[in-house]
Amino acid sequence: MFMMPLHPPQRKPAETYAEDREAVLLADRLGYCEALVGEHVTDLAENVTSCLMFLASLAHDTKNIVLGSGTINMPNTHPAHVAAQVAMIDHLLKGRFIMGISPGGLMSDAEAFGNYKKDRNAIFLESINMVLDIWAGSAPYNLSGQFFSVTTANTQIPEIGQGAILKPYQKPHPPIVVTAVAPHSKGVTEAAKRGWKPISANFLLPQWVASHWPRYQEGCKAVQKEAQASDWRVAKSIFVADDDKVAKRYGHGPEGPYHFYFKQLIRKLVGFGGRSNLFKLDQSEPDSSITADTMTPKLVLAGTVGSVVDQILAFRETTGDFGTLYYACHDWVDPALGRRSMQLMAEEVMPRVNAAIAKSGVNRLQNQVQQG
Repeated sequence: MFMMPLHPPQRKPAETYAEDREAVLLADRLGYCEALVGEHVTDLAENVTSCLMFLASLAHDTKNIVLGSGTINMPNTHPAHVAAQVAMIDHLLKGRFIMGISPGGLMSDAEAFGNYKKDRNAIFLESINMVLDIWAGSAPYNLSGQFFSVTTANTQIPEIGQGAILKPYQKPHPPIVVTAVAPHSKGVTEAAKRGWKPISANFLLPQWVASHWPRYQEGCKAVQKEAQASDWRVAKSIFVADDDKVAKRYGHGPEGPYHFYFKQLIRKLVGFGGRSNLFKLDQSEPDSSITADTMTPKLVLAGTVGSVVDQILAFRETTGDFGTLYYACHDWVDPALGRRSMQLMAEEVMPRVNAAIAKSGVNRLQNQVQQG
């Protein structure tokens, strides 16, 4: 599961934090394999201000699910802080941790931290490189760059441990994943060169999701590595219900959380961020056509179990094979429907999806043998 998370800003944070924790705990009980949580500092709708702090609250209450940052917005904090905090959560979870990183996409965060209209990709790269150098090196570090510097040369006391930054539980460090938002993302290629795995965003049209795989292959080829579809994670907004009318009303209609989500997202990405290209295949289409009413039915898979199975398989026909499907978490306008959707997804939808994929693989192999 992938949780931004995004709630109506008038809701009380104490309530939404409890709801988000409950969703992750439910996912753990239902057998979801991973749960990534996002963070933003200047958004009352996305009110998890520290994904690592939120995950720490789940460390001892979850049993099997791997938790992850989705993502740490690297330009908005110091690399020494990131290195220390990630190492700590990795120890708390005893290695049940994935490190998701990004330059950060919320412009009000960028402004608050002083990197609005600056080269945040450059800041991002310097930051993650320093984090990796901290983990690979030893105190006093003596790292210096254009944006950050790290040293404890003047204050370290090696014999008592002062001046050294904690190293992660996993060696040499936790797995690193990056979110892919742009169509034909060049970032996916660069990430692949470094051994980082991509997560395609849940708000992209299927054709734009499909554009990420060739970019990942390109990056793997550049370092003489074979690209594995199992390394590709794809997020999708999905709502499963026992009744088709309920599914369409809650999954696509204005009274459900998905419509609210896309209304918020479109305002941020199109109205302010200049990212209308994400929501249309024909770039000559006017931006005014991009609304929650038009995009929610296109981008949310909603229906009963059989219908959602068919929709996921059709989505996969467009995108190509990938290894992990991320169920995007949204506000529980109706908690019972929210819980039931997660349950149906785990217990009924995914077993049928995987059985269908396995059957199609066997059929392809049989056809190849017969043709051979």
